[in-house]
Amino acid sequence: MAQTTKTREPSFTPEWRFQEPVAWRDTDLDENILTEWFHYMLLGRQIDYRFQILNRQGRAPFIISCAGHEAAQIGIGWPLKPRYDWLAPYYRDVVLCMRMGMTPLDLMLSVLAKSADPASGGKQTPGHFSDSRLNITSGGSPVATQMVRGAGVAYALKMDGTDKVLLTCYGEGAGAEGDAHEAFNFAAIYRLPEVFVCENNGFAISTPFNKEYAIEHVAQRAAGYGFPGVTVDGRDAVTCYAVSKEAVTRARAGGGPTLIECLVDRLGAHSSEDDQRRYRTQEEIERLAQNDCLERFKKQLVEEGVLTAKQVAEFEE
Repeated sequence: MAQTTKTREPSFTPEWRFQEPVAWRDTDLDENILTEWFHYMLLGRQIDYRFQILNRQGRAPFIISCAGHEAAQIGIGWPLKPRYDWLAPYYRDVVLCMRMGMTPLDLMLSVLAKSADPASGGKQTPGHFSDSRLNITSGGSPVATQMVRGAGVAYALKMDGTDKVLLTCYGEGAGAEGDAHEAFNFAAIYRLPEVFVCENNGFAISTPFNKEYAIEHVAQRAAGYGFPGVTVDGRDAVTCYAVSKEAVTRARAGGGPTLIECLVDRLGAHSSEDDQRRYRTQEEIERLAQNDCLERFKKQLVEEGVLTAKQVAEFEE
């Protein structure tokens, strides 16, 4: 007698969508929050700039930049509850880690390999963020390893019966790893309280997106695992927030995972060991600089009357 396999009906229809822009006045955001976002983004960019100086001075042997990812990180991370929810970051997540409670001093201690570094006592490579006090899981050098560890954390959160949520971030290059598949599949089967965020800057070091994927958008993969996928302009902090809030709320209520793809720009080289001029034209580099998410957000705040040009200048000082 042939054996039949019982299939489980999904609690939702797996789908993919591209999120259209959302105006901040159509959300629960206010001018004070937007000003705080600007502070985080500006601080992240200044820390990144300081890292580069330390590297040129020979005091920081290796750095990896967050420039161009700041808007996505602050928007995606804002719905989380610091010291309650969990974060499995990837190596560019400076602003996200600060949102969860890390300080500029913590980040500097790591880059300078000081014993007071909360991540590893100065033993880890810069960009391997972690802090058990802040529910930030440890990172590893092989890309995507944080995804399988994150799935384990999310499973534990579900077993504990809490409404805590884990945000797991990765670059699109890591999506080619087997660890990514395992994490997606495990999270889907057990409907874990997890939000996956792909910060897609179009390059896995020097490999362009069209040599990494045969699909147009990373988030289109989610439907194959049985959960929703959303692609969003990662230069638009407000729309990133709207998408993340929806996904976090759903995960917190037991609805399972979501894959969010943030389309961002990597404004510099992959790392201090890379020369982007070998695979990017000067015109492309200049074009990316003109679409800087920080400058875009600054312009938006002034045009919509959240801050004056004078206040922006005071922040930048």
